[in-house]
Amino acid sequence: MQAETKRWHEPGPHPVAEGVYRVPLSLPDDGLRAVNTYVLEDGAGITLIDPGQYGPLARKELGDALAGLGYGFADVRRCLVTHIHRDHYSQAVALRREFGCRVSLGEHERDSLAAARVSPNYGIDPQLRTLPLCGAAELVDLLDVEHAGHGLPNHIWEDPDEWLADGDTVGLTSRTLRVAHTPGHTRGHVTLHDRDAGLVFSGDHILPQITPSIGFEPVSGPLPLADFQASLRKTRGAPEGRLAPAHGPVTGSVHERVGELLAHHENRLRLTLESLRAGSELVYEVALGLRWTRRERKLDDLDPLNRMLAVLETKAHLDVLVRHREAHCETRRGLLRYVPVTGP
Repeated sequence: MQAETKRWHEPGPHPVAEGVYRVPLSLPDDGLRAVNTYVLEDGAGITLIDPGQYGPLARKELGDALAGLGYGFADVRRCLVTHIHRDHYSQAVALRREFGCRVSLGEHERDSLAAARVSPNYGIDPQLRTLPLCGAAELVDLLDVEHAGHGLPNHIWEDPDEWLADGDTVGLTSRTLRVAHTPGHTRGHVTLHDRDAGLVFSGDHILPQITPSIGFEPVSGPLPLADFQASLRKTRGAPEGRLAPAHGPVTGSVHERVGELLAHHENRLRLTLESLRAGSELVYEVALGLRWTRRERKLDDLDPLNRMLAVLETKAHLDVLVRHREAHCETRRGLLRYVPVTGP
């Protein structure tokens, strides 16, 4: 299992279950290394879950994997996408343009898709506006905004053919997928559960090795961490299954991993509150005192993009503390300041 975990990003296809294959597609300039596309045999054709990022490398890798299974792009009938991030959605639109396949996406991604189409900053405008409020204005100048967009044209953010709603079922020739709305990573994130095969296609909602970023999208909800925690509890309340994530190997119990993620964020909330009680007020100050990634790195050791994600995640935790009435927030001199609540 350890060897499989280390080699999960090697080219596929890798069999997962009868008629289901995992195909890692390279993300060469991304720390995640690859995104898993799942190929589901569907009668004479195939359905793809999270077809990857638009571009020549991912297209070639996917084409090679399909050919190894005896298929081509013309056999793709449908693309089911868990959320709108570029490494999941953009190639679905490109395949539809060329081959006419049907694209499905969670209905709560409407606003973010509309915003991405007109954004001059590749959809990260809210993040760029929030960083100065957090005391991290210098990060805006360090960010390579154009690189963050990976050169994708705005018109790639077309609407899907079908909006998926919580509780929908997607009937394929040999299986039925149940749709669950699981906001947090994005507002419209969905997971797809094949109960007969015992597989949960979790997108970025549940990952086996890391916790996903929270609310990194063109139009985020007011409390993305609270949404994420609620979605995790919802997933734990659904039938068990093996975890088929968008990044990392297919692993065992979904419920076990959900428990680990819930515990992680409860611990982060505790550490965040301790930082406030020690005198930190600004989001950036709190983020500086925390450790990041599995390697327990300092904030300043991260690249600018990941520093931005860390600061925004810190704000998400602080906002949940405010919701729990363990802290309150006020704006002074153009900066958000969080103060712990003391006394009854």
